[in-house]
Amino acid sequence: MDAILRKVVQQTVQVTLLVFFMMILVDVINVWTQGRLAAILKRGKQWRQYVVASLLGAAPGCVGAFTNVSLYVHGMISFGALVGAMAAVSGDEAFIMLAMFPKTAILLFGMLFGLGILIGWITDLIVKKWNIATCVGCEAQQYHPSQESFAHYVKDHIWQHIIKRHLWRTFLWTFGALLVVEIGLHYWHLEKLTSQYTLLLLFAGALLGLIPESGPHLIFVTMFANGLIPFSVLFTSSFVQDGHGMLPMLSYSVRDAMMIKAFNMVFGVGIGLLLYVAGW
Repeated sequence: MDAILRKVVQQTVQVTLLVFFMMILVDVINVWTQGRLAAILKRGKQWRQYVVASLLGAAPGCVGAFTNVSLYVHGMISFGALVGAMAAVSGDEAFIMLAMFPKTAILLFGMLFGLGILIGWITDLIVKKWNIATCVGCEAQQYHPSQESFAHYVKDHIWQHIIKRHLWRTFLWTFGALLVVEIGLHYWHLEKLTSQYTLLLLFAGALLGLIPESGPHLIFVTMFANGLIPFSVLFTSSFVQDGHGMLPMLSYSVRDAMMIKAFNMVFGVGIGLLLYVAGW
């Protein structure tokens, strides 16, 4: 057991440090581009909404999801664009995947980005055909560009947001997921259980994806990294879940948030089953 704990702690520290540096990089890019998104969307056609929203969603972390929610309640992107963007979101788990299996993670993000564009377009067609009311209960929030000093940025973004809100959760969830898998491999014959109940795990991943929290999905990330589940299970969980991205949407409109999760649940399970049947 001591050997397992040492291995898990070492891996957790390595992953957490790598995640920390990647989080800072993504946050800097997000702050730098924040004020330019509205101008880009206003000049573009409908398809540009899907591309920009999905690209923001596919970026590691939750800042892209938060930005998309803000754009949606301002009327700058459609409901379908937001649905597609949330499908592309992998939350803070994206950083863990990049640390554990970077090539497969990039492939997954690329698939989610492309599908986010397609799903956004299909969703808007459905919304229009069935006259589904959207942005019910949204309250417009104005974006005020701020002139931040470096000290303010370090305190507000790096310390308050990344370290206090995300990094410690990332450490604990990573430690917990790695520990469960390592103990499972040594004592519970986890490799046999996962091979027997793969399809059940696919649906379990989709259900866990309904939770508006970064963390639960990490058990599937860790199992995939250890070769215990196929890509289709990881894909389904990643597609349905959106980290903390849904939390601000819940504060604007619970109804819209529930519809977004319903659309992504149906699309995610459907595409995940196709990948499963195809042997992925």
